[in-house]
Amino acid sequence: MEKDQIILLEDRGLISITGEDTKNFLQNIITNDIEKVSFSSSIFSALFTPQGKYLFEFFLIQSKNGYLLDCDNKFTNEVINYLLKYKLRSKIKIKDISANYVIGLITSEKFIEIKKSEGETGDTIEFRDCPLFLDPRNKKLGARILSSLERLHLTIKKLDLKIVKPDTYFAKAHSLGIPIKGIENLKDQLFGLEANFEELNAIDFKKGCYIGQENTARMKLKEKLRRRLLPISSTEKLNLGEEIFYKKNKIGKILINQPYPFGLIKVVDPNIKEFENKELLTNSKKCKLLKSV
Repeated sequence: MEKDQIILLEDRGLISITGEDTKNFLQNIITNDIEKVSFSSSIFSALFTPQGKYLFEFFLIQSKNGYLLDCDNKFTNEVINYLLKYKLRSKIKIKDISANYVIGLITSEKFIEIKKSEGETGDTIEFRDCPLFLDPRNKKLGARILSSLERLHLTIKKLDLKIVKPDTYFAKAHSLGIPIKGIENLKDQLFGLEANFEELNAIDFKKGCYIGQENTARMKLKEKLRRRLLPISSTEKLNLGEEIFYKKNKIGKILINQPYPFGLIKVVDPNIKEFENKELLTNSKKCKLLKSV
């Protein structure tokens, strides 16, 4: 992706969460620290099961009246229903505003250029009345702008940007070990730490309790992480659930298949260093790790 290009992410949902209890409500259930969110800082976070397993992932951005939650649109309704389940008597309002917004993706270089021109200093800024923020998972994934479609097209025209297909973004994320497509296959299949949420800046171990915190903290404290979600490359079609072998040792299985496959891979017994650059087999098909831990 070049500096004069923009990608329109059509697979995103946007949820508005407002009300006087919003901050405390979110702080009690999300994996990251809501105190980090401001008009100059946004976060990546998640919702876990009580056992600490993967449920949903999203970005949280400060809005004028509360927070915006940017998630995969396959999960928008599920996330809303999950939040409503824990709402109880909290004074909050939760609304799906996906139809009114579109999310654009620009390079981090373009973001820095815009930030300088606006005289801003944070990793989140307001640009033409829209939040624009660097991806908190990895700055190599660029910056996201949340805008109405009409306003975004005016911004594209003002910045002289060219709309391109999202393939380069998905491929870049895959190479960095960050799943974008197929994350629905991860639900309840692995622990949050196995999904690399610590490395993706989605977990704060110093904040108070959240759903799934006990098992997550125990796994971290006792260094019990034995598997990780890692990107796989292959010239052949890989299928969900296929087991992955190094020599005759089963080392994992496919959790996300084409076009950007990921496997849940052992990192000990055997140690990942033994096979990170070696040929692996899944159902007689050759593959290898694209990135190790």
